[in-house]
Amino acid sequence: MRSALLAVPALLAAALPASAQTGASGPATPAGQEALAILREAIEVPTVAGRGQVPVLAQKLKARLVAAGFRAEDVAFTPLGETGYLTARYPGRDRKAKPYVVIAHMDVVEARPADWERDPFKAVVENGFVYGRGAIDNKGDLAMVMAAIAKLKREGWVPSRDIVIGFSGDEETQMATTKAMADALADAALVLNADAGGGELSADGTPFVYQVQAGEKTYADYTLKISDPGGHSSRPGKTNPIAAMGTALARIWAYKFPPQLSPLTKAYLEGSAPQAPADIAPAMRAYAANPKDEAAIAALSARPEYIGVIRTTCVPTMVNGGHAPNALPQSVEANVNCRIFPGTSRAGVQQTLGEIIADPAIGIAFKDNGTLESIESPLDPRIMAAVDKAVHERAPGIAIVPGMSAGATDSMHFRAKGITALAVSASFIRPEDEFAHGLNERLPLATLDPGVKQWETVLRTIAR
Repeated sequence: MRSALLAVPALLAAALPASAQTGASGPATPAGQEALAILREAIEVPTVAGRGQVPVLAQKLKARLVAAGFRAEDVAFTPLGETGYLTARYPGRDRKAKPYVVIAHMDVVEARPADWERDPFKAVVENGFVYGRGAIDNKGDLAMVMAAIAKLKREGWVPSRDIVIGFSGDEETQMATTKAMADALADAALVLNADAGGGELSADGTPFVYQVQAGEKTYADYTLKISDPGGHSSRPGKTNPIAAMGTALARIWAYKFPPQLSPLTKAYLEGSAPQAPADIAPAMRAYAANPKDEAAIAALSARPEYIGVIRTTCVPTMVNGGHAPNALPQSVEANVNCRIFPGTSRAGVQQTLGEIIADPAIGIAFKDNGTLESIESPLDPRIMAAVDKAVHERAPGIAIVPGMSAGATDSMHFRAKGITALAVSASFIRPEDEFAHGLNERLPLATLDPGVKQWETVLRTIAR
C-alpha cells in the first residue's frame, strides 16, 4: 500500500544517517544487497491473479529462508486454488508464548506491458530505482522483511518468543488466503504488517511524518447494471443504456461524501501538522479542530494524499457495454470502487449511490470480495516505542503518528479476530511519487539499506 524512501537528495544528508544515503549504484550493506536480489527475483515472478505463479514465488522464498538457517519443516506453503500463503516460524526462547506475526503479500495487480515504458515483470534498475510491478506494493517491503529475518537468523539471534512470517497470495483480489492465514495464526499476540504505514516526504524530499497504520477504510465494490431491448443504431429511441450509465457515473464522480473525523484521523492530522509542508499544515490543524471548516475541507480535498483521510470516496473504475458498433446497446455494466470511512456501513453507501444516480432503471449490487468492515487497533505503547526507536535511527526527529489507510490490507482479517495489527512499512516516499497499482511502479534503491535495518531494529526490540 505504501511505497519506499525516495532516492535521498543532498538536502537530506543532515537529516538521515549515512546508511540511508546510498546512491544510484545500489545498496551498500550485504543485507540491503540481499533485499535487492530478493526483490529482483520476486518482480520477475508475475504473481497476478489467474496465472498460478504465487506457488512459484513461495518456493523461491522458502529456498532462501532455508539457506539462511530455517528448518525446512518450519517453512510451509498452504495452497488455496491457484494461489496460497507461505508461513515460516522463527523459534523463540518461550515456545508457549503467543507468537509475533509479520505479514506481507506476494501477489500483485495486473500490468499491461504495452502501457509501460519497461517490461513490468522484468526488474529494471535504472536512475536510482528498481522498476517493476510490485516494487512498492508489496514486494519491496517483503524483500526487506526477508533480508532482515535472514540476517538475524544467520547471526544466531533468538527472539523472546516465536516470530512467524506470513505472506498471503491474493491480497489484491479475494483475500481468501488472508482469511485462511488469519485463521491459522489466530493465536498471534501481535501482527506487524509491511504493506501500509510508512514515511511521508514533503515536496523537497524532507521526511516530516511516519505513519503507523492502526485502521483502514472499508474496501467495497458495487456493480451497476442497466438493460434495454436495443435495436438498430439507425433508429435511436428514448433510452440508451450507455448514455444512462454515463450520466450515472458522472454524478458519482462529481459527488463528494460528507467530511468525517475520527479519533485516529484527528491524531494523525494533529501529529503531522507541525512538520507538514507550509501550504497544507494550517488546513490540517484547522480541520482537526473543526471538521466543518470549509476552507480546510477544500484544501485537504484538493490533495490526493488527504482526500481519503477525511471522507468516504467512490469512483467509477470499469465499464463494459454494447455488443456491436452498429447496434443500440442492450446492456451496460460498471464497477464503482469505494473506500468507506470507518463507522459508515457498506449498505449505507449503497443507498447513497442509489440516491446520487436517481435512476431506477440502474440496479446496484454489492460485490462480495472477501473484505470486512473496518475495525481499529489499539496502540500498544511498547510496540510504538520499538517503532519510534527504529524509525528515528534512519530519520531523527521525524514525527510518528497513528493513521488510517485509504485502501484495504491484510490487517483487517486479524483485527476482526481481536488481534492488534499495526502496519509499519519501511517505505518513505513523496505522495507525488506514489505509483502503486499504476504505470512504471518503482522502488528507490536508497530505501533498501535503512529499510532492512528498520525491520531488524523493530524485531530485536519487541522480541528481546
